[in-house]
Amino acid sequence: MKSKFEPSRIFVVENDPNYQRMVKYIMEMNPDHEVYVFPTGTECIKNLYLKPSIISLEHSLPDMSGNELLKEIKAFDKDISVIVLSAQNDIAIAVQLLKEGASDYITKDKDAKERLMNTLLLLKDNRHLKKELALLKKELETQYEFSKTIIGNSKSMKTVFTLLEKAVKTNITVSITGETGTGKEVVAKSIHHNSLHKKGTFVAINMSAIPKELLESELFGYEKGAFTGANTKKIGKLELAHHGTLFLDEIGEMDINMQAKLLRCIQEREIVRIGGNKPIKFNARIIVATHRDLAEEVSKGNFREDLYYRLLGLPIKLPPLRERGNDIILLARHFLMEFSRRNGLSKVNFTRKAKDKLLAYSYPGNVRELRASVELSAVMAIGNMVDAEDIRFNSPKRTLNFLTEEMTLKKYNYKIVRHFLERHNNDVLLVAKKLDIGKSTIYRMLNVEKSLTSKKDQTSNIH
Repeated sequence: MKSKFEPSRIFVVENDPNYQRMVKYIMEMNPDHEVYVFPTGTECIKNLYLKPSIISLEHSLPDMSGNELLKEIKAFDKDISVIVLSAQNDIAIAVQLLKEGASDYITKDKDAKERLMNTLLLLKDNRHLKKELALLKKELETQYEFSKTIIGNSKSMKTVFTLLEKAVKTNITVSITGETGTGKEVVAKSIHHNSLHKKGTFVAINMSAIPKELLESELFGYEKGAFTGANTKKIGKLELAHHGTLFLDEIGEMDINMQAKLLRCIQEREIVRIGGNKPIKFNARIIVATHRDLAEEVSKGNFREDLYYRLLGLPIKLPPLRERGNDIILLARHFLMEFSRRNGLSKVNFTRKAKDKLLAYSYPGNVRELRASVELSAVMAIGNMVDAEDIRFNSPKRTLNFLTEEMTLKKYNYKIVRHFLERHNNDVLLVAKKLDIGKSTIYRMLNVEKSLTSKKDQTSNIH
């Protein structure tokens, strides 16, 4: 079987009949080699379009010198390996040819045959290694691209990178979950640009940003005259994403009636514009994202179960920034350098106190909030270092400060549990694990809260 790493085409440029036969014989010892013999440099140049891997040439050809031919070969393709054979043992010429790109200079003496064979084997090994490196580079290309757009070395982000690698190898639907600001659209774009659909268009649509009465026309488009005001034909987002990627952001906000239409479209892989009757083929990679727990939304009757399983595909959960440790500093540096470069500033890093302040904050707005705070710090800083007082957090979300008021230990405990429940979308099991308490303790606190609220309502009704 022919090896994909071995050179398949070799030129022998030699006007001495004896050496022609000897060199050709050595080259053809490998049956995979396709060997061409040329008596002049001109003939060799005319046939370079055949793209040889290795060329063996005589230094003293009848129509040009070995130096001239070597330059012509390297000008055509610098990766062609060239072995120069010469009747003269001239060190100066050998050094010059090697400087100009020759792989070896072999004197035509009793050892020429053995040296030629060894050089050929060495060149094969080198080309083999280059091919392997090229394949390895291609395999790592996706990860390199991800690391350019998604920054992080934390354990949780390494898990995300592993899932991203799996996502780009097929066209499986991907569902991305995570709090607002964790970078769901950045991840979706990274999957698209590293996937089989990267030559197509990335089309994003945010379900929460479009009124439900307009969503159908945005997704499916409409024909001219379909309704009052439809003066021209409109191409919908699904149709625009054909052969590309459709990113449905905040899918959990989609109206239940619209969900049924989307399900049919995904199942049939075709759409029909509003006011039309002609099915239009729809072939796009689908990526969805939400900050909601879709399984919980299904149990509440807010999301169709059949659509849920159709969209679940490969689930990727993005961790909140507060759980990513030193990734906060990596991201902050990236945002600082990016903002400074864009605005002609010389800010280069954060002081130790600034880093401590960045790490101590909880980031309710996640990566989006970090970027805003870092950009503000670059403006506020004096000199080329950002200090702690230059960093300001202006989150509209309330953060819990246990020292602002005096209360009983029981109330402190309750506030801590309530704070963690709000932070983790009321996931009792997760909060119990993080606080190292039993889930029954949490349920008991919630029941007490419910009971107190009920009594308070009854008292208000009496008055």
